[in-house]
Amino acid sequence: MQYIGIIPARYASSRFPGKPLAEICGKPMIQRVYEQASKVLDTVIVATDDARIYDCVKSFGGKVYMTSSEHRCGTDRICEAYQLYRQWAIDSGQWAMEDEDIVVVNIQGDEPFIQPEQIKAVMDCFPTDIATLAKPYTANDDLQELLTPNIVKVVFSQQTGEALYFSRSVIPYLRGVEQSDWLRNGQYFSHIGLYAYRADVLMRITQLPPSPLEQAESLEQLRWLENGLKIKVAISNTKSIGIDTPEDLQQAIEYFQQVTK
Repeated sequence: MQYIGIIPARYASSRFPGKPLAEICGKPMIQRVYEQASKVLDTVIVATDDARIYDCVKSFGGKVYMTSSEHRCGTDRICEAYQLYRQWAIDSGQWAMEDEDIVVVNIQGDEPFIQPEQIKAVMDCFPTDIATLAKPYTANDDLQELLTPNIVKVVFSQQTGEALYFSRSVIPYLRGVEQSDWLRNGQYFSHIGLYAYRADVLMRITQLPPSPLEQAESLEQLRWLENGLKIKVAISNTKSIGIDTPEDLQQAIEYFQQVTK
């Protein structure tokens, strides 16, 4: 199979406008994400709707496409970028594969410390429809992190590794066990928002209407499950470090300085 990495990057953000251009120790965040993805993927593309981000990616030699500002989510933006790349490859005589033989890896633009082995883990899930990552909780983790609805949890089949459900609630619920003891008595997994899709599946899911479970939990992956698609879950023990606010950026800078000493 052929693997293509696409990084959606918008300028607008309610909590952190211009986030992809925020500097982390001499480089904009989008460049750090691009360079991490390029360690394992031969083709990496940024999909943006902003000329400032477009110019930034061009300035460091990256591949970038301008996409619509009307997209509802990053998945739609990624699909448009894939179709633009596909048309370019056809026009230049470089297209030699079918969509079902191509995997598109969705790498979040606010994850400057994404590890190559995490990307490789979702790539190794194929053949499947969609792949994603999860990190196991340990007994020493903070219970409040498990309980917060801002962190999505996932349960999956022990036989196939395919997701059964994603939720903002704690799953599974341990009946008869005090909540304070859940981490010591149950196995929980937090979802890491790194996805890979077979290209034909990517184009299909962007045409699906919102589903009841998706609307209830505000999780688009539930739409995919409700429509019968298989989502294989790979395990990563690396903690995801996303940047949503200027405060997160400062913590990321301090982390980068520590690991590069």
